[in-house]
Amino acid sequence: MQSRRAPSRPLPPYRAILAVDAKDFTKLPSSVHEETSAAIKTVVGSALRDAGLEAEWSDPSFFGDTGDGFAVGLPPRILPFLVDPFPALLQERLAQRRNDRPGEAPLRLRVSLHVGPLPTDPAAPSSTGNGAARNDTHRLLDADVIKEALRDVSPEIALVAMIISDRVFDDVVRGRYAGLHPDNFVSVTARVAGKGFDQPAWLHLPAQPGRSFPSSSPQPDDPMHDAAMVRPMPFLGTNYGQAAQINHGGMRQRGGTTR
Repeated sequence: MQSRRAPSRPLPPYRAILAVDAKDFTKLPSSVHEETSAAIKTVVGSALRDAGLEAEWSDPSFFGDTGDGFAVGLPPRILPFLVDPFPALLQERLAQRRNDRPGEAPLRLRVSLHVGPLPTDPAAPSSTGNGAARNDTHRLLDADVIKEALRDVSPEIALVAMIISDRVFDDVVRGRYAGLHPDNFVSVTARVAGKGFDQPAWLHLPAQPGRSFPSSSPQPDDPMHDAAMVRPMPFLGTNYGQAAQINHGGMRQRGGTTR
């Protein structure tokens, strides 16, 4: 007997998915949870507006509040600006907030960025945008490697750690649409215990960015290319930088394969 095939269905539009959560939120007294949750939206919104993304932030495809952060659906065309300058601007806003509140534990944020097809409903942005791409964005945010990044670096230095999916790295960073050079990222494996999540990803700390390159930097066949390539700066107090290796041509290697 011939089995029935499921009918094809339209592919939902691709969305950029930005997720944010706060380090050690659950350790805070319950009395300040609401205030801290509001502060996260305020500083993220300020950084996005300064990155020229006020219109997209004001009218997202979906918005899901998690208490200690949120996930938001945005147009994929703005992915380069979510990679740069948004994280650096967020670091600046959080540093200013820390300086304005001496004696308080600083607010430190993890940020993940992914892209994929997600259904949305403009009439109900708080209850749509569900799918594998959004799930993976949250898994990236929960990965041990990004938690270790903030744990192992002083809050006097790093207030933001960003992890982006391999797809975002390939399309946006390696494709040279973002202003950051690929060497501003460290190749890592994002794992979440008990969730069966184990994927390649890329980590960036804007407070320790390595050397920044213009998006129009020399290509490999340019005689200036070799002179321009440099090794990324090590991340202080961490060992996850060992996950990335650089060969003489400046290309990242993972598992012995040149990227």
